[in-house]
Amino acid sequence: MDIDHQIERAIQLLASSQHAIALTGAGISTPSGIPDFRSPGSGLWENVDPMEVASIYSFRRRPKAFYDWIQPFARLAVEAEANPAHIALAQLEDCGRLHGVITQNIDTLHSKAGSTKVYELHGHLREMTCLDCYQEYSSDPFMDAFIAHGDLPCCDRCGGVLKPNIILLGEQLPIEVVNRARQLINVCDVMIVIGSSLQTAPAGDLPFLARETGARLIIVNYETTPADYLAEVVIHANVVDILPKMVVPFLEQ
Repeated sequence: MDIDHQIERAIQLLASSQHAIALTGAGISTPSGIPDFRSPGSGLWENVDPMEVASIYSFRRRPKAFYDWIQPFARLAVEAEANPAHIALAQLEDCGRLHGVITQNIDTLHSKAGSTKVYELHGHLREMTCLDCYQEYSSDPFMDAFIAHGDLPCCDRCGGVLKPNIILLGEQLPIEVVNRARQLINVCDVMIVIGSSLQTAPAGDLPFLARETGARLIIVNYETTPADYLAEVVIHANVVDILPKMVVPFLEQ
């Protein structure tokens, strides 16, 4: 089946859905200039040991190593704009066709696009927490100084190093977000998987759980995924070329 027919089938599934949700990975944000983790030559894991720069254990020992590693990503994330795929999901929510976005991304681009029902499994960059006294702060002033001058973010109250509210290796996922994601999975009848290789647990397990509850799957991703064989629609293409086309009929209603 060619791409146009696949898009039409996806539109039909969304039109008949009562509770559609989306699961997004790094591939929805790469068109906005945000690198993924594994792509050769550009992935965030290129030339580094993740446990040495992005684990909670290494952060407590050597926070500067983490900040040196994340600085280019942080700059890109702050400057990035939501792309047409992010906007398409926000429009689907606004039309009443999408009831939530579960995302693996920390870049907050879904919120920038206008989505309000966003469940960030791996945390986000909006806030930071002191690991000594647990005071929370908005990230903006600290991140601006860090990006501009490399200043290590430190707590105004006790002087401890601030950690962005993202989930590092060795940390548990935010339980409230995980529980809400599971609730969405239990009631959804359509799941759109967008820009995720489905290689990382537990996000990679969610389409399989959705399928077990009877949901139909739509997968839009450049590469094949382990769930392709379960999906009614599989489109291997750029998400910014596909998602806006899936929204058009609902905008015209």
